[in-house]
Formats: sequence, structure tokens, C-alpha cells
Amino acid sequence: MLGEYRIEGCRAAEIAASIEGAVGSGKLEPGQLLPPMRELAEQLGVNPNTVAAAYRTLRERGVIETAGRRGSRIRSKPATTGREYIRVEVPDGVRDVADGNPDRALLPGLAEAFAAAAERSDREPVMYGEAAVEPELARLARAELDADGVPDGPVVVTSGSLDAIERVLVSHLKPGDAVAVEDPGWGSLLDLVPALGLRVVSVGVDDEGPVPDDVRRALEAGARALIVTDRAQNPTGAAVSATRARALRSVLEEYPATLLIEDDHGHRIVDLPLHPLAGTTRHWVLVRSVAKAYGPDLRLAVLTGDPVTVDRVHGRQRLGPGWVSHLLQRAVVHLWTSGAVDAQVVAASYERRRDALIGALRKRGVTAYGRSGMNVWIPVPDETGAVARLLHAGWAVAPGARFRMSAPPGLRITVSPLTPGDIEPLADAVASAVGPGPARRYV
Repeated sequence: MLGEYRIEGCRAAEIAASIEGAVGSGKLEPGQLLPPMRELAEQLGVNPNTVAAAYRTLRERGVIETAGRRGSRIRSKPATTGREYIRVEVPDGVRDVADGNPDRALLPGLAEAFAAAAERSDREPVMYGEAAVEPELARLARAELDADGVPDGPVVVTSGSLDAIERVLVSHLKPGDAVAVEDPGWGSLLDLVPALGLRVVSVGVDDEGPVPDDVRRALEAGARALIVTDRAQNPTGAAVSATRARALRSVLEEYPATLLIEDDHGHRIVDLPLHPLAGTTRHWVLVRSVAKAYGPDLRLAVLTGDPVTVDRVHGRQRLGPGWVSHLLQRAVVHLWTSGAVDAQVVAASYERRRDALIGALRKRGVTAYGRSGMNVWIPVPDETGAVARLLHAGWAVAPGARFRMSAPPGLRITVSPLTPGDIEPLADAVASAVGPGPARRYV
């Protein structure tokens, strides 16, 4: 059942740590069946209730799953084996188009912004008890949200999109609750949800966003939350269109108790308009990160939503880190107000590269997708083989396994590092690795 590995421990925490550590090190593999609780209790010389408590802890952490009489087993994608480890090692001389990073040349310099923020902080140091959100940042963020049709709501600041999403989920849900998530979708999010003890329900995606029928099925089956990427969806580049937004709102109106989370990390790098779903349900949030437009090390996101949800997020944050550094907030305000990033120029740059690659692949009989953002998604019949052949040809691409659950295989290519001279050689390599064939969908 477990091969040569022996679970150890006398207390529930020790047993759970023994199993979780083995999963993280690879000694226990996804899908492996665990001993029945009474059997393991007898082996360890402990009460069966102790093993039951250990298994319960592991379920809540997203490490194992239990299927009644069929027993407990390691999850197919346990939280302790993050998807970031499903990657290709890039040897010297191989071009890396897998990392998902923005183009360094399109990122602004930060020295001036932080110098200005530091100078102000010297004059006006932030002390305990002051407002968590810089007033000017809240004002600027709220003005842009208003312009995009996002309903009115208070603003809080978190340490990036994933931090915001985690705080929102735990503010409303309990272990065992189901969350509807895009598939293929953001690998870090697919790790986060089970790590919180929540169940992932797969929702298909096409060029216009989540498929309404899939969303309805997920909510009918009991999913309590829905996470939607509005634009620049990772990995497919999908963007919610006006037509799709109307269809999704129609579905959500039937389930007003759904916790709706919208991730608009594509803000300022995408020229497609936002079509928010916010306000359709009683509890909702919309999150905007600055990472893609200004740099991943700027760990800051703005969150707005219904007053109850925002208050819960703010209250829990106050008991933990307290606030996101005002030095960082003031630097972001400086970047916004100085025009350090021309959103139209950035969006056009990524669009040119996406369109050029997709067009070159189309000429070679390969179907690819990428309506917005910095990634192109290529459905393939043999993911592992295609990744290996491309690596041999000098290109490191991201395997689709990092981004999917039940969706068909695929590859993600980040266009950020591509130059005009790269397009044809890369398209040749992909066509050779994948082979022409009928148009493949990714749902």
C-alpha cells in the first residue's frame, strides 16, 4: 500500500507530520492509498481516534482525500507538492519562454518612486493606529474602479492577488466547502484552494472566459464560491467579453449566496475593456495587483467588495501583519501619478507578440489561443513529448500540467521575452514538436 515507507508518530500531529513530510519529499506519491484508521492505529499502538484526528488534519490541509469505504489516499495534486515544481529545468543555451514574467523592458524604474516615498515617510512617518490604506492610493484606485463600472465599495490593500484571494476565501468558507475554479487556470490558485481545506470544482474556459454551463453545474453541485479572471487569464489569455459577462451574471443571479471573487491582474497591461460581474451576488470582491505592470516584487494589490467581506478581510489583516507598508503604497502612488507606465504601449507590445506567434502557428497548422495578456496556450495531444522535443530544439515551455485539472493537455508560452526575430523559429519548433492537426479546444 505504502511501499517501504513507514508512518510514524504517537500523537495526531506527529502522524500528520510524518505523512505530510513523506508527500513533500516524494516518498508517498499522489494517489497512494493510506492504511485504514484502525489498521494504522494498531501498527502505531495508538487509539483509532488519534489516527482519525491526524487524517482530519491532513484533509483540511489539502494533503489527502477520503472517499467513504474506499478509504483515504494522497490527493492527486496535494498542497505539499506545489505546481511550481512541475517545471522544466532550463539548460544553458535554451531560451526560456515558460516563466510567466513580464517583459523587463516594459517595467518602470523604481528608484525615483521609492526615493519620493521614503522622503515623505521621513517627514510623515506612519505610526501604530493610523489608517491601513494610504488615502491617495485609495482615492486613485477607487476612481479607476468607478470608471470601469465596478460597484462602489470600500478599499483595502493586500500583499498581492493571492494574498487577497486567500483572505477572502477564509473569511466566508470552512474546510470542505467547494470552490469553482477555472480549468485550465492559475497554478498557484489551484494549489491554494486545497491547501485551505477547500474542494476544487473545475470550470471550463474559452476565449471569452468561464463557460456559463460549467459555472451553473458547479453551483448546482454546491460550490459556495466562484473565482473568475476578468482579463489576461493565466494560462489561456481569455478575457470576459460583454456577452459572456451577461450570461455569467444571469447564472449568478440564480445563486445570490455565491461568494464571487474577480481577479483583474491584467489591469494596465490589457487594452480590452473590463466587464465586471461584481454586485451580482451578496458577497463579492474584485482584486487588482500591480505585479504585471510594475514588477512582481511590488507585493501589492487593491481589493474592493461588499462591506461585510471587506471588513472581515481588513479585520483579520489587522490581527496579523497589520497593514501593507505605507512606504510601498506611497511608491505605487508615485508610479501611478508620474505616468511611469503607459498602459496602451504595454498592452500593444504584448498584443503584437501574441498575435504574431498565434498567426505564425496558424500558418503551420497549429491552433493556439491568447486573446489578452502575455501568454499563449497551445492544446497538444502529447504534453510530455512536446515539452521534451521543444527543449531539445532550444525552447523551454511551461507544461500544461501546472495549470489544469481535468482540461486536456497543453503548453503555455510566455511572449514577454520574444523579439520579432524569434517568432518564426519558435513557430517552426512548436509545429515540429506538436505536429499539425485538427483545431483543438482547451475545454
